Amino acid sequence: MIDTLSEADRRAAIEALNRVLEVELAGVVRYTHYSLMVYGYNRIPIVSWLKDNAKDGLDHAQRVGELITLLGGHPSLKIGTLLETQRHDIEEILRESLEHERLALQGYHDLLKITQGKSVLLEEFAREMIVEEEMHFDEVNKMLRRPGELAPFRD
Repeated sequence: MIDTLSEADRRAAIEALNRVLEVELAGVVRYTHYSLMVYGYNRIPIVSWLKDNAKDGLDHAQRVGELITLLGGHPSLKIGTLLETQRHDIEEILRESLEHERLALQGYHDLLKITQGKSVLLEEFAREMIVEEEMHFDEVNKMLRRPGELAPFRD
């Protein structure tokens, strides 16, 4: 029930959701671009993984937008930062993906801080998305490791 939020918390939640929406939409563009720029013999599985991430980002953006309008807000038409490094080798793509996942995670953590103990709906949504984004982050982290390395990748 959204009525449990104060007006200030409702506005803060809408702002946090709009920031997440912008990051998720940037991810759709970013992952779509990356999928077009992969070359080499491992192209097919990597392109498929990148396209799946673009689809996930669009799904996340749509879910976030629904919550914004549920709260009486207006979904942002902005797209988050799109950095074009002109570096398209797989490692650089994965490093940029790791940074993108870090931004998305931060956005959902911000939403959780605002809604914790105030809205079960928004709190549970934030937790669910944190789990998904942590899984994406960890997947990219594993992809950046050299074969045989067990320790997490560190920038």
